[in-house]
Amino acid sequence: QVQLVESGGGLVQAGDSLRLSCTTSGRTFSSYAMAWFRQAPGKEREFVATISWSGGTTYYADSVKGRFTISRDNAKNTVYLQMNSLKPEDTAVYYCAARVGRTRTTHDYDYWGQGTQVTVSS
Repeated sequence: QVQLVESGGGLVQAGDSLRLSCTTSGRTFSSYAMAWFRQAPGKEREFVATISWSGGTTYYADSVKGRFTISRDNAKNTVYLQMNSLKPEDTAVYYCAARVGRTRTTHDYDYWGQGTQVTVSS
């Protein structure tokens, strides 16, 4: 069983930055594609960013492209989401997800974290 634990959320002002972290258990982290999703109140969970097991391939939602950066440190079993130039519309619970195999921009992930709240005030 793989467990994912997110951290780094909080309350910030528009234009600020935050870095989310997701640490996983298990010894096969380097074999997983990782992703971040988010869910705002009253909305469906949506894709934010994904990264391949090697870190060589990344994809982003259009809404965050150029502002967010996903990265990973396989030695630390951790994936990061650097969020810059935050906007009020980025307010959501952010979830980390893992899957065996290739990256996906859909919800087709095997393991999910509990989420961390990000609130951006205007």
